[in-house]
Amino acid sequence: MPKPSLQGGVYGGCRNKLPVRSELLPENNRQSGAVSNSLKMILYKAEPGICRDMDILNRQLHTPLAIYQALFSNIEKVITGKHKAIRLCLGAFASGVHVLLEDVPGTGKTTLAKALARSVDANFQRIQFTPDLLPSDILGVNMFRQSDQAFHFLKGPIFSSILLSDEINRASPRTQSALLEAMAENQVSIDGVRHQLDEMFFVIATQNPVESHGTYPLPEAQMDRFGIRFTLGYVSPQEEVDILEAQNNQHPLDELKSCASAADAALLRKAVLQVRVSEEIKRYIVDLVGATRSCKGVRLGASPRASLTLMRLSQALALFDGADFVTPDQIQEAAIPVIAHRLTIDPEAKFSGASASAIVEEIVDRLPVPT
Repeated sequence: MPKPSLQGGVYGGCRNKLPVRSELLPENNRQSGAVSNSLKMILYKAEPGICRDMDILNRQLHTPLAIYQALFSNIEKVITGKHKAIRLCLGAFASGVHVLLEDVPGTGKTTLAKALARSVDANFQRIQFTPDLLPSDILGVNMFRQSDQAFHFLKGPIFSSILLSDEINRASPRTQSALLEAMAENQVSIDGVRHQLDEMFFVIATQNPVESHGTYPLPEAQMDRFGIRFTLGYVSPQEEVDILEAQNNQHPLDELKSCASAADAALLRKAVLQVRVSEEIKRYIVDLVGATRSCKGVRLGASPRASLTLMRLSQALALFDGADFVTPDQIQEAAIPVIAHRLTIDPEAKFSGASASAIVEEIVDRLPVPT
C-alpha cells in the first residue's frame, strides 16, 4: 500500500491519518503542517462524515511525524535544495543536541538557523560574535540598583529557548567558553549562583572556516559540546536561479510564520526517546566510535559523548522515516556529522591529505553491519 502524503490528499504524513481532500486546504496549507483552529472548522464543516470528532482530528495533526513534516516544509520555503541539511538540523533539534554549521560566507548558514527559529513558536535570541564580545554580554550581569540599594541580575540572551550564535569563532576563546556550561548542563553559574536555562535550550551556531581571517579555532572541549557539525555547500545553478526568483521582491524569511509550538517541540523530543535501539545496534555504535580511538593518523578519538549523540540522532532520523526502531542506515547517515568534528588528526596525516570525514567514512565502510 503506498505511503499516504499531502499530495495524495491525506493530511499530516503519518500513519492512521484522516482522509481530508487536499482541495479543501488553502493554498498555503497544502504543503505545510500549520493548521489553525479556523482551518479545522473548515474541514469539519466540509467533511462532516469524516471530521466529526475534532479530538481525533487534533490528534492526527499533532503526531510527532506530522510535526516534523510541518517544520521541514516550512523551512524548505526559505532554504532551497538542502534537504539533507534541513533533515540533520531538525534531527539535532528533536534529539536535543546542539548544531554547528561551518561553511564559507553566503551559503545560507544564518538563514537556516533563523528559519528553524521562526518555525517554532518559542523564545529566540541571536548573538553576533565579535572579537570584543564579553562573556557577560552572553550570560548577563548583576547590576546595582540605587533605588533599593541591591544587586539585580539582568539576564543575557543565553536565557532563551533557541539561541543563534552567529560566527562563533570570531569571538575570543574566553567568550567562547561562556557557552560550555550552558551547552553541557543546561545551566549557567554567575557570581556563584546557578541559573537554570529553558528546558528546550538549543544552540545553533555558525562559523567560518578556520582559514578565514580574524577567526579563533574552537578548542576540543567546545567542539565536543556540539552534537553535530555539517556544511551546506553551494547550490546548483538552477537552484541558484530559483533563489534569485524567490527573492525578487522580498526575502521569503520575512513572511515565514511559526508552524509548531513549544509543546509540539516537547512532544517531538519525547517521541525520539521512545524509538527502540536494539543491543546489536548499540554495540555497532560503540564499535564505530571506538574505532576512531585506535585509527592510524588520529591523535584524539571520539568520546563516549559521541556514542550517546549518535544514538540519539539515529533515533530522531528513524522517527522521521516513520520507523519505531533504529537501523544501521540511520547510524551510517549520522556517523560523519556526529563524529568527524570530534577527531584531532596528526599533522603528518593532515599533510598527507587525510581528513576526519574520510577517516569516519572508511571506518563505516569496513566495520561489519549487524543483521
